[in-house]
This record gives sequence, C-alpha cells and structure tokens, in this order.
Amino acid sequence: MPLFKLNQAALLCEADEFALLNELAQARSRTDRLFELVPRSLFYERPIRERHRLAFYLGHLEAFDVNLLLRDSAGQPLHNSVKNSGARREQMRKLHGLFAFGIDPVDGIFPSDAAQDWPALTEIQRYVQDARQQLGRHLMDAAGRTINAVPMATLLHVAIEHRLMHAETLAYLMNRLPLSKPARLVAACHREFSDDDMALIPAGMTMLGTRSHDYSYAWDNEYDAHQVKLAEFAIDRHMVTNGQFLRFIEDGGYTHRRCWTNDDWQWRESQQLFHPASWQLLEGEWYLSSLYDVIPFQGDWPVYVSHAEATAYAKWCGKELPTEAQWQRAGYAAEDASERAYPWGDQAPGNQHGNFNFKQWDPLPVDAHPAGASAFGVMNMVGNGWEWTASVFAPFAGFKPAAFYPGYSADFFDGQHFVLKGGSAHTATRLLRRSFRNWFQPHYPYVCAGFRCVSN
Repeated sequence: MPLFKLNQAALLCEADEFALLNELAQARSRTDRLFELVPRSLFYERPIRERHRLAFYLGHLEAFDVNLLLRDSAGQPLHNSVKNSGARREQMRKLHGLFAFGIDPVDGIFPSDAAQDWPALTEIQRYVQDARQQLGRHLMDAAGRTINAVPMATLLHVAIEHRLMHAETLAYLMNRLPLSKPARLVAACHREFSDDDMALIPAGMTMLGTRSHDYSYAWDNEYDAHQVKLAEFAIDRHMVTNGQFLRFIEDGGYTHRRCWTNDDWQWRESQQLFHPASWQLLEGEWYLSSLYDVIPFQGDWPVYVSHAEATAYAKWCGKELPTEAQWQRAGYAAEDASERAYPWGDQAPGNQHGNFNFKQWDPLPVDAHPAGASAFGVMNMVGNGWEWTASVFAPFAGFKPAAFYPGYSADFFDGQHFVLKGGSAHTATRLLRRSFRNWFQPHYPYVCAGFRCVSN
C-alpha cells in the first residue's frame, strides 16, 4: 500500500515534491525494515547507555515528521485538530512531546528512565499509524505551499535526511542488542597492512562547506563555502585496520599514559577500557560482534573506535589525526588543482565506488573498491566507516542557524564534539555529498567510525 495516495490537490504539486514524497516513503521503508529485525521483547532494552531505549526511536521518527511538516502556512500545528476524540487528541499530544527529542549526554551523565516509563509497544505502533495517516492527508493537500516562508520541498529534504541518519543510529544500536550470537562460519583474516603506506598530498587549497546552489539541500553547518590553504602532508592510504590496531593493543597501547590526553586517560581509566567496543576475547582469540553473530577476527577491516582511542593510536605511531581540511583535500582535490564532487570524480556513487547505502551490514577490507580511490590514491574515503578528524565541530564563518530547526547544529558547537567525514556501510547515498559533516563526542565508541593518520 503506498504511503502517499495521489488526489486532485496533489496534481498541483511540483515534480520535485512528488520525487521527495517518494524518497520519504523509501526512507520510511528502510527504517521499518530495521525495526522488523528487532524482537518485540527487546524494544525496551537500552543497547547503549548514552541513548534512549529502542521504543523511543520507533515513535521519534514520526513525532519529528509531525512537528516539522504537520503545520499550516503560518507554522501553527495542525495535529491538535485531527478527527479523533478529545481523549485521543490529548494522548497524541503527549506522545508527540514524549518522542520529540533525542539525547546526547556528556560523560558520566546517563538517562535514568525505566522500561515501564514508556508506552506499550501497541500504543506506540498505533501512534505511528495515526501520525502517518495525518501526514499523508496533509502533505498531499499542502503541495506547493510554504510554512513560515520555508518551501515544503525544503522541509521534506529535512524529514528524509533526519530519518536516514537515524537508520544509521538504529544500525549501531542493534549491533549492541543482547542477542545470543553464534560464531559466523568464516575464517579469521590476519592480512597485514603497513603504517608506512601513505600518500603524499602536495601543498594547495581545499574548499570546505558548500554554496547555496551546489545541492538541493544542505544542513546549516555546511555553509558557507570557503578556501583553506594547506602545506604538504602525507596521509594513510587506507583506514587503520583491526590488524594494525591489534599491534597497538599488544604493545600495551591502552596502558601507555603518554599516548592519551588527560581527559581521554581519565575516561579510559574510569571505563577500564582495553580494546574497541565491538571486540570480544573468547578463549584467547579476538572476535568482532555484528548484528546476529560473532565474526572471527578480520584484520583487514577498518577498526571502529572512539576519537580518544584513534588519537592515542596516532600518537603511538608518531602521527596525528587529519584536520577536516586535510581530510577534504586528500579526498577531493584533483591533481590539476580543481576539486571533485566525490573522491573518484563526478560520477554519481555506484556499487563499484564503496560500501554504503546498506548494501551490506558489515564493513569490507580497507582496500576494497579501488574504483573509489581519490586522485592521490587514497582509498575508501566514502563508505565503510566514518572517519574521525582532529577538528572540533564548529561553525564556519557566516553561520546562520536554520529558522525551522535552529538547534540542529548550534546546540553542538560546545567544544565537546569532533567532526567525522566520509560515511559508513549504513550511510545513505544522498548523505555522501562532499560538504556533509557528522559529529560525535570523543568518548563515544559505538558509532561505525574509524580513522586514518597524517604526517605533517
């Protein structure tokens, strides 16, 4: 059954809005499929203590869409006038509030709610169904309109990208579910990669940010485009692998105080951390945890770690994490001083270019997809794992928060988040644009994020 039914009013809608409605429907299908993978008994689990229980996300995606899209032309909410009983309207209002906002707690502060504090799963599912019905009627009638001077097409872009970003969140939350996970019947891989395999990036300019005409939509933190001048540097040709990181562990890297900043060392000590969050030591052998199984050690996959662990590794091997500008130049500069839309050129992302868009659940070897290499031979800079940079998430000059979502970026310009670039196996194609910026706190080890190092 289609999520949006055409009617006479909808015929007034511009073609791009029809395309966006279809894209929103596809994004819904993606998150619906992810929720279907979760056993009903686990919706009230909190797989990661810094995040909400999974039941929250089931309701949050619809609450966000309702609060963003279900408004009249003056921006006033319409969901209070839905054709339900007074009691049902009040219940819908409460659920909108309950599911409205996610959380990003700082170190040592975690949510304290109990499973019984949340509505029953059947109630949340009914809320989702009601919200979609209301949205479906309203969106087709609101074709071509603006809300507080914001075109409906812009708001649809926001709804689509918000949902696709949460699909990534769901993926790494689900990897942490307390499932009984048998070992996968594949061989361990111990293929070696060298810390000395680096690409030389000549001095030159790179562009950070985007211009208003570059993309149909970009978030406020992506503006404005500006040039950054860089000296020559060398960057790892591949992301740091599990195998390389294992050498750091075996050398006592987690106990070398010199490798860690004061804050990072205090965090590592408090957590008694001695290996990446997704690694398990079983009968003396290392394994990697995935969704439904435990995988024998894959030494040629990118290692997924926190910013603190990546920084410690870089110092251990005498290097540093790249700045956002260095990462951008290594990935997008061309040898003729021009810049590419993607590391491999201007061709739209395809299966040959990298591991993204949920083509598979797990990462691939760091030297997979040679067709996706940058002009300087740097591999897999898009997909297969987000990449930490040394740059604190901060606004570019001239930053203006989006009026319809003022806190999206500004709430995180706090000096406690670092920029990540690239994308993971779960990153949607539309989020692979060169200006897209991700960000997380330095002690958050659960996202599918790795790194590569630079020598200056």
